[in-house]
Amino acid sequence: MSLRDDAVLVLKGYEDQEELRQAYLDHLEAHPDGMWKACEAGHITASALVIDPGHGRVLLTLHKKMRIWLQMGGHCEPEDATLEAAALREATEESGIAGLKLLPGGPVSLDRHPIPPPCHCHFDVQYAAVAPPGAVQEISDESLDLRWFPYDEVAEVADDSVIRLLKATRERLQL
Repeated sequence: MSLRDDAVLVLKGYEDQEELRQAYLDHLEAHPDGMWKACEAGHITASALVIDPGHGRVLLTLHKKMRIWLQMGGHCEPEDATLEAAALREATEESGIAGLKLLPGGPVSLDRHPIPPPCHCHFDVQYAAVAPPGAVQEISDESLDLRWFPYDEVAEVADDSVIRLLKATRERLQL
C-alpha cells in the first residue's frame, strides 16, 4: 500500500471535522502528487503534539521559518510507510526524544493552513505522542527553541491550531 493510499484510508476513517476531512480527500483525488512537498497546490503533512500527561505539559518547538510555537511535524518522506510513521518520525527528529508513543485511535485533529509560496497550503494530519517518563528533549536544527509548557500556558504562546490540538488531545486522554 502506498503512503497516499494509507492517507486516504486514514482520512476516510476519521470521524470528526467532516467538511475539512472531505477537503483533504478532494485534494488527494485532484492531485496525485498531493502527498509531496513538490505539489504547489498544497500537500499533506503529518505532525504530533508531544505530551507529558504525568506533568501536565506539552513540548513545543519555536519553528525556525515561521517563528511561532508549534507541535512537531512536517513533510512526508518517501520512506514513510504510513501517516502515523511520518508523524512519529517528525516528532522524534524534532524533539530528540526516543520512545514516543502515538495515542491510539488515529489522528486527533486536522488543520489546513496557508504557507508562503511556492506552495500554498498544508493539509496537516495531527496526531499526539506521549513522551516516556524522564524524557529529555534535544533541539534540532529545524528549531530556534524547544520547550515544555504547562497546559494552561499554551494559549499564551501558541496559535489557535495548537490550542485546538491540545484540547482534542486532552479530550482523547480524558484529562
